[in-house]
Amino acid sequence: MTPLAHLLALPVRLYRVLFSPWVGHNCRYQPTCSVYALEALEKHGAWRGGWLTVRRLCRCHPWGNSGYDPVPDRLPPD
Repeated sequence: MTPLAHLLALPVRLYRVLFSPWVGHNCRYQPTCSVYALEALEKHGAWRGGWLTVRRLCRCHPWGNSGYDPVPDRLPPD
C-alpha cells in the first residue's frame, strides 16, 4: 500500500474501531463498505482506490442495490 493510501485508510480503521460497534452490522453489501475501502486502497492505491470507495459509499442508500459487490481486480498493464 502506498503511503498516501495508508493515510486514507486511517479514517476507515478509526471508524471500524470507534463507530462500527455502535452503528451495528446492517450493511447492504458484502463485503461491508469499510472492508471494501481497505481492500480497494490496498489493491489500487490512493487515487483509484479512493475513487472506488467514494463510488461505493454513494451507492449505499436505502433505494440502492444490495448483495455481493467485490473490489474489481487490477487492470493488466498495457
